[in-house]
Amino acid sequence: MEKAISAGVQPSRKLWGYQPGAMDYVLSVGSVGMLAAMGLAIWRGRDQMALVPITYPIHFGTLAIALALTPFLLLRAKGDRLHRMTGYVWITAMVITAIDTFFIRDLNAGQFSLIHLLSVLTLYVSWRIVASARKGDHVAHRKHIHGIVIGALLIAGTFTFMFNRLFDMWLNR
Repeated sequence: MEKAISAGVQPSRKLWGYQPGAMDYVLSVGSVGMLAAMGLAIWRGRDQMALVPITYPIHFGTLAIALALTPFLLLRAKGDRLHRMTGYVWITAMVITAIDTFFIRDLNAGQFSLIHLLSVLTLYVSWRIVASARKGDHVAHRKHIHGIVIGALLIAGTFTFMFNRLFDMWLNR
């Protein structure tokens, strides 16, 4: 028997009662902004795209997938099949992005740099995201998601637009 819904009251779109919070909206806006900035940089550097190693387009593509899916995952219903399937696509994009960085070593004369520690952390947190979701620990799952979006997508992404790195060069041509 369905519950009657009084006029003016919207049913929850969230399967396990989670409503998006302020942080979800901030991270969603940040992800869309980062995706737009990345798209602009790639557009401005499109004539040089064929000159960069294949690891860069792979990196850009997997980041674009993760950034585009972030608002969808943060703001819609949780726990249903679509959330799980989309989440696996998102986490796969994050893992491929992190692994791909081990083949991008232009900043430190071919050696690993401090940014590669973030890649190791991303791989670890990606595992924690899946483990906490499977365990049903929604609080830990959300905490890990927020952390990886802030650290791996937004903060690390912001640094790609500074210090004469590729996006910085392409945007400032």
